Amino acid sequence: MQQVDLVGVIVDLLDLEDALDRVTERARSSERVDAGHRPLSVVSANLDHIAQFGRLGRWYDTLDYSLGMPASESSPSVKHGTNGDDWLVLLDGAPLVAEATRLTGKTWPRLAGSDIIGPLLDRAENEGLSVGFLGGSYVVQRVLSRTVTRNRPNLKVSGYWAPDRKDLVDHHASLELAESIRSSHTQILVVGLGKPRQELWMAKYGLATGANVLLAFGAVVDFLAGSIQRAPNWASANGMEWAWRLALEPRRLARRYLVDDPPSLLRLRKESRLLPAPKPAFQPYSDTPERSIKDPMSLSREPGIPGRFVALGEHADVAVLAVTYNNEDTVEDLVSSLREQAKGLCLRVVVADNGSNDATLELLSKHDDVMAVSTGGNLGYAGGLNAVMRHAGDCEAVLVLNPDLRVEPNAIAMLMDRMRRSGAGIVVPQLLESDGATYVSLRREPSIATAVGDALFGARFTGRPGWASELDYDAESYQHPHRIDWATGAALLIESSLVLRLGTWDEQFFLYSEEVDYFRRAREGGASIWYEPAARMTHHMGGSGSSASLNALMSINRIRYIRKYHGTSYANGFRAAVLLAEALRAYKPSRRGILRTLLDENSWAGLPRPSTGAQQSPSADFPSGTVIIPAHNEASVIARTLGCLAELASTGAVEVIVACNGCTDDTFRVASSFAGVRVIEVEAASKVAALNEADAIATRWPRIYLDADIEMTPTALKMVLDRLAHSDVLAARPAFEYDDSQAAAPVKSFYRARRRIPATNQALWGAGVYGLTEAGHARFGKFPDLTADDLFVDQQFESWEKAILHTPPVRVVPPRTVESLFAILQRNYRGQQEFVRKQANAKNPVGPVPTTFLGSGDIGSRRTVRQLIGSVRGPVSAFDAMVYASFVVRARLNQRRLSSGADGSTRAAWERDESSRA
Repeated sequence: MQQVDLVGVIVDLLDLEDALDRVTERARSSERVDAGHRPLSVVSANLDHIAQFGRLGRWYDTLDYSLGMPASESSPSVKHGTNGDDWLVLLDGAPLVAEATRLTGKTWPRLAGSDIIGPLLDRAENEGLSVGFLGGSYVVQRVLSRTVTRNRPNLKVSGYWAPDRKDLVDHHASLELAESIRSSHTQILVVGLGKPRQELWMAKYGLATGANVLLAFGAVVDFLAGSIQRAPNWASANGMEWAWRLALEPRRLARRYLVDDPPSLLRLRKESRLLPAPKPAFQPYSDTPERSIKDPMSLSREPGIPGRFVALGEHADVAVLAVTYNNEDTVEDLVSSLREQAKGLCLRVVVADNGSNDATLELLSKHDDVMAVSTGGNLGYAGGLNAVMRHAGDCEAVLVLNPDLRVEPNAIAMLMDRMRRSGAGIVVPQLLESDGATYVSLRREPSIATAVGDALFGARFTGRPGWASELDYDAESYQHPHRIDWATGAALLIESSLVLRLGTWDEQFFLYSEEVDYFRRAREGGASIWYEPAARMTHHMGGSGSSASLNALMSINRIRYIRKYHGTSYANGFRAAVLLAEALRAYKPSRRGILRTLLDENSWAGLPRPSTGAQQSPSADFPSGTVIIPAHNEASVIARTLGCLAELASTGAVEVIVACNGCTDDTFRVASSFAGVRVIEVEAASKVAALNEADAIATRWPRIYLDADIEMTPTALKMVLDRLAHSDVLAARPAFEYDDSQAAAPVKSFYRARRRIPATNQALWGAGVYGLTEAGHARFGKFPDLTADDLFVDQQFESWEKAILHTPPVRVVPPRTVESLFAILQRNYRGQQEFVRKQANAKNPVGPVPTTFLGSGDIGSRRTVRQLIGSVRGPVSAFDAMVYASFVVRARLNQRRLSSGADGSTRAAWERDESSRA
């Protein structure tokens, strides 16, 4: 039997008699489906079928009979066998017939359900095969009964069933319907529920009906009853049946024929091919109510002790990762439900605790086979996951769970089953609310259109088109497995190799939208995302808490997500839609203040973000590394800096080196008073010399280079060391914040504008601290004699080789006076000039000399000017931008005046800000 792949739909090429023979042969088979044999499911493939089940269709690969999913790389054909999932896909629709003829060089007949049903009923009548009819309204079924009795008096009719749509999307009602059909001993079941509902229902409940053959023949029930008039022969012969049906039922069929089908028609010739003859190969099996968990997939190995979790270092089928924050009410329920899963699977359970101050850690400590890792603070959901991702160890997949979930029986096995059979990168379960109702968890990719639709209608008019709603409200979507864009991040199973490819979760999303970003990166990496309704988990909700600030953060992170992947104009349009949504709901108590927060981007920094928890003793798993602090006359601030690191240094958790360069004050004495801190003296008053001398005696990697006036918490240090030690990045820095509370008004205005410029959050400079791996440091060896060491280091790496981490921010105290700010800006520009000169004379420059550094504005830089203008949101931000530009222009002009000679040497001494050290 020849087959063709038409835009991902595998079609069997048969003539009418061959098709009838196959159907009647299976119908009369004595091998009943309840003896372990699958029924034969027959489909007529037309353009609508391609739109629904083809490569770009919503239900692609869903039916588990390899629609578009090759049996193997060497043999992409579908295997039809007596014991497999048997689907017979017939050629229907003039465009598909024409394409099959072109591919094979042979003319094939069109086998629409309406064409084959008459001859098939003739055979059934002659051979005494029982036929049942499912679909159509009750009235249509009554008319059909009289018509069949009158026209086919000898046809053995087993029954007529006209279910309501709500029954078809209700699992228990569908099982009762299937049982009713089974009890009638139907051999051929004509299913006329409409596409794609009929195919999906057959895939899930076909086995339960007991029928030997199921025919997905759409409107055949209506045709047989005479409630819908068939197109005349001239219309069918000329490929115009669609126009005839559209004229009869414009409201029902306009979208199908005028919107959904044309893209499939355009792709038909480009994405169709003739397939080789089928070969015996892997046979998928269908999703059925009665299937056994152990039938489809054997475990990778037998678990050591049923109900216990495996330790790090042992192989696990699944590594379960959860992030807790004050979850004493739900964490026990989660762990106990996982133990039930561990009776049949090898699970490793790792929990990242984000600084809980309730009994969460105490409860977890009672489970000696649960690895609980304290993150040292509230790092957010993404930060917590990143903190424990390396503990996943050797496993087939990683399961990320909210701590307020209960995993229902066999849920993880069903997720694994779907992943293995479909090759999915991520699989999500069906989420249930505490009362058992299905939670609306499936989502579409955010867009301006979905944002506007949700703003205007919210949870009303749930039947609106998908392009106007980010949430998928369609009850049918929650009944059947299928590919999705993304789902709420409460539970997702991730294939282990995809975990490695995607790397860390984006920590700029402290809470909310981090899963949207992760799903998008997975899709862009070629992975498919699947929803598996057979896997169920109960979501008690509220695991992250609820507050006005969290509600505001949810809206703001939606905007941040769009800004990450779209241009300014699109992002502004999306932001306007979010503002519209909040404006329309501002009267609600839970939404009060959110609109004001959205409008004032300066206030975003005050929303929940990574924070340090109560000081804890350094744990055994604190990452190793070295902190190097160059210090020149820093006696007034060095104790403050070392105080944050004192316990880490005294216990040897990290190596801390203070390099006093050219000091004439008490810096050496103050630094030496801290136990475990190694202090060296460098004769020259040179930061670069201090860095190189400290590098020469340091013994550990990675290394953190920290300015003497910067306070870095152990939590931030741990996050940077962890990222450098356990990822592919070569350089990283923590987040930072300006403490300008004591600065003059113009200085505050300058730094408000600077915060709004994206470049300040995209480079290693600006925080007074950065970290390097050994491989990263090897890029340049020794630090060159340059003023701007952080600028030099930043330019050694491509964007994907460095990371800006969303840690608890380090505190940067900027200049407090206008003149001090001018002095610092002049030093920055001198550093730029040195870098430019060095690059111009270098034999192997690191790359094109950039035109703007340090977020300082370089008013000649088109990008910086564009970003500065784009940061204006109102009169206050406009004033700040003008102040910023005036500082930059004055500082650059002054630096040029100080420059002398063609070599660019300067008369200026090192500009030091003493105001911030007071």
